[in-house]
Amino acid sequence: MEPLEPFVFPTDLEGWLTAAEGNADGAIALVREFDARLPTAATPEAALDLWNNADLALTGAMNEAYLLSEAHPDAAVRAAAEAAVQKLDAVASARVRDASLFDALRAHEGAALDDESARFLAHVLRDFRRGGVDLPAEERERVRELTDRDTALSLAFSRNIREGRREVRVPAEDLVGLPQDFLDARPADDEGFVTLTTDYTDLMPVREYARVRATRVALVSAYNDLAWPENDEILSELLAVRAERARLLGYATWADYETEPRMIGSAAAVRTFLDRLDEASAAAAAAEYPLLLDRLRRDDPDAEEVTVADLFYLLSQLRQERHDVDAQLVRSYFSFSRVLPGVLETASRLLDLRFVPVEIGAWHEDVLTYDVLRKDDRLGRVHLDLHPREGKYSHAACFGLVPGVAGRVLPEAVLLCNFSRGLMTHDEVVTFFHEFGHLVHDILGGRQRFVRFSGVATEWDFVEAPSQLLEDWAWDPSVLATFTAGADEEPIPADLVERMQVADGFGRALEVRRQLGHAEVSYRLHVETPADIAAATERWYRETSPVRPLPGGHSYAGFGHLTGYGSCYYTYQWSLVIARDLRAAFGDDLMNPAVAERYRREILEPGGSRDGADLVERFLGRPYTFDAYRQWLSGN
Repeated sequence: MEPLEPFVFPTDLEGWLTAAEGNADGAIALVREFDARLPTAATPEAALDLWNNADLALTGAMNEAYLLSEAHPDAAVRAAAEAAVQKLDAVASARVRDASLFDALRAHEGAALDDESARFLAHVLRDFRRGGVDLPAEERERVRELTDRDTALSLAFSRNIREGRREVRVPAEDLVGLPQDFLDARPADDEGFVTLTTDYTDLMPVREYARVRATRVALVSAYNDLAWPENDEILSELLAVRAERARLLGYATWADYETEPRMIGSAAAVRTFLDRLDEASAAAAAAEYPLLLDRLRRDDPDAEEVTVADLFYLLSQLRQERHDVDAQLVRSYFSFSRVLPGVLETASRLLDLRFVPVEIGAWHEDVLTYDVLRKDDRLGRVHLDLHPREGKYSHAACFGLVPGVAGRVLPEAVLLCNFSRGLMTHDEVVTFFHEFGHLVHDILGGRQRFVRFSGVATEWDFVEAPSQLLEDWAWDPSVLATFTAGADEEPIPADLVERMQVADGFGRALEVRRQLGHAEVSYRLHVETPADIAAATERWYRETSPVRPLPGGHSYAGFGHLTGYGSCYYTYQWSLVIARDLRAAFGDDLMNPAVAERYRREILEPGGSRDGADLVERFLGRPYTFDAYRQWLSGN
């Protein structure tokens, strides 16, 4: 068999514009060709292959367009890519409302198929029913309008966040506590002020190190108003659109619609899960909070409450004072130039991989490209776009580029992150490991027969488990010793890492409460659809955590997960329950080769070809439980 060839990028702006505009049209033409042949397919296998071929064309074009809309440095290319996403999404949603296609596939229900093919057919037929294929024509048309409007609103919501970068000016003397290299890179202007932005490279150090509370409040307030007021009306309409679409499709709420194909199964189960998190974390958070407030009052005797602008600073201070963990000393060991090869080497050792740099032209000069090999077998290709710039996706995420198909298409995936080019906080290092967990999952799971199950295409509330698991390697002394170096070129001391681990247990319950707040907002916005979103979200955050939101803020306007994750932000804690159980299998040796091989074989390589619960049971030898999560929450 000839080796599979990777994706080839355009070499100039005209080529990128053509790719953004024309590749979608080419994919749509292929889809229509395959769909036209579907009703006359001679066998069930032939019908499924035609549907799979159309999926491949559509998913590949959608991935490319979505990536360009979030990453390309040229605004015209981003705009063209957004238009392509809308066009492709409209075709995808129209297909699952097409009664002739539904009938052609439904005719093969009950046929003698292998297990994977039968599962694939069942999933596709479920898509049709969830798409409204059985509705009367007028209602089906209304579903089409609502689906297309959801896409347009979601793209606008994301665009406003991506392009909503804010700045604040603060007196230079109010940056006391920030690292010297941070200050050196941001000299004061003629009036003695320093301009800070809402980019992560400014936000994360300021909220952790700035001793002057007003500085933290100013920047976090600006960040909390990212994309406001632009996204106010957009979100209101988006919630209404989703609510109406759910009702037309026979669901009580959008949350009921979204959860049906996920591990959790129903909106009611989400409510039960969130209540369980509440019960598990309430007492510990209540015990942690007074310690934060007492520490804040040492700086500000008149402080009445701890806010989100104080949380990370206070946790950092208390971890230093209680556990001798100096966050700035920790940071001094993590230069980006060492962390990048360290993450690659750790994944190589753990998963028996090689990452070989490849010189190709990508969408920006920052992009680093690697072929992923095992011995001489090229498994896929990854692209790392790791530093902030104007107009780029402003958080950290893994984006699919090319969906892999066994023997036909080489999988490719992309990291879009916003890391410092110099010293990194340990939080940034943890984030890097997290996103790299998605990346290797997408590549190793990219050898499936059906695109539908390729890479990270598992249930959406399982997909975060492998990435959350890989975060633990960023806390392991022996792993960190392989790539860290301080001023003396010695690796980070093992006893410091061990103190970091203990210190990380403090504040864990408050962090779970913060995540619970996000999950409550995500869920309740789509269940209750409040008229006053600002008042409702502030109330939910206040009810959830003793750490208070900044009054009058509009963080929901910059809550990018409200588009992709919708009502299901609970996913992060649901997956974390699973991840903590997976972690237990490694015991005291995160590099245990036998466990690592079993993990690769049973969790990553199957992609979405098996249900998440089945993947976990095959790896652990039993169903997952809440026990390891509860133990982790207690700080152990």
